[in-house]
Amino acid sequence: MKPNIEAHLLCEFSFPEMHPLFHNFNSLPSFFCQQWFGDTKKLTKALFSFASRLAPVIIFVDEVDNLLGARGGAMEHEATRRMRNEFMAAWDGLRSKDSQRILILGATNRSFDLDDTIIRCLPRRIYVDLPDAQNRMKILKILLAKENLESEFGFDELANAIEGYSRSDLKNLCVAAAYRPVHELLEEEKKGSAGSRKTSLRSLKLDDFVQVKAKVSPSVAFDATSMNKQRQWNEQYGEGGSRSKSLFGFGT
Repeated sequence: MKPNIEAHLLCEFSFPEMHPLFHNFNSLPSFFCQQWFGDTKKLTKALFSFASRLAPVIIFVDEVDNLLGARGGAMEHEATRRMRNEFMAAWDGLRSKDSQRILILGATNRSFDLDDTIIRCLPRRIYVDLPDAQNRMKILKILLAKENLESEFGFDELANAIEGYSRSDLKNLCVAAAYRPVHELLEEEKKGSAGSRKTSLRSLKLDDFVQVKAKVSPSVAFDATSMNKQRQWNEQYGEGGSRSKSLFGFGT
C-alpha cells in the first residue's frame, strides 16, 4: 500500500537484505491481457516456472490491483478471470513448498480493490503513509545532499511548512527551487551589465523553497476519499490495524 511513492523503492529496501535476482513485472497486467484467448493461463504457469528456476527471486507487481482486483465485476472477461485464478493458485502453491525461495512483492494505491483471496495470500500488508515532519526532513537532506545550500539552512522549518508532501512532491519541490538561482543568473546575462562578471550560481536559500511552494503543491490530499479508504482498509487488514472487533467470538 503506497500513497504516491516510488514503487521501486520497496524493492530497493528488500534487495540488500535478500540478494536475489530481481524481476520487475511492472507491465504484467497489460502483457497478459493483450495475449490471445487461452494464452494467459500458459503465460502465468510459465512465469512461476521461470521464477522457480531462478530462485531466489523477487517478483514485483506494480499496481497489483489491476491484475488481481476483486472478481465478479460487470466488465470482467472470462480470460481475465481464468488468468487471475491461475495466478492465485500458483501463488498459493508456493506456500506449500519450503524449497521455493520466491518472494512476491506487490504495490498499489488502491488496496481496497484487491480480491479477498489475494488478501489471504498476503502474509504481510504494510501501509506506507505520507511522511511526517521528521521523515520529510530526512528526505530533504538526502535530496539536497549535493546542493550548494546557505549556511545554517533551516531543514526543520522547511519540513514543517510542507505538510502533506510525498517523496515525489518533495523531489519536485527541490528541483523547482534549484532552478531559481539559474533563472536569476540568466536574467543578469540578458541585461548585459558591462561590469558584471558573475558566472557562478548563488547558494540555495530557504526563501527559494517558500517561493516555489505555491507552484508545487501536494499531489495527494490527506482527507481525499481514496486516502480515507486506504486508512480504513489498513485498520481492518493491514499491519498495525486496530482490529477492535472480533469476528470469531474468542477475542480478549
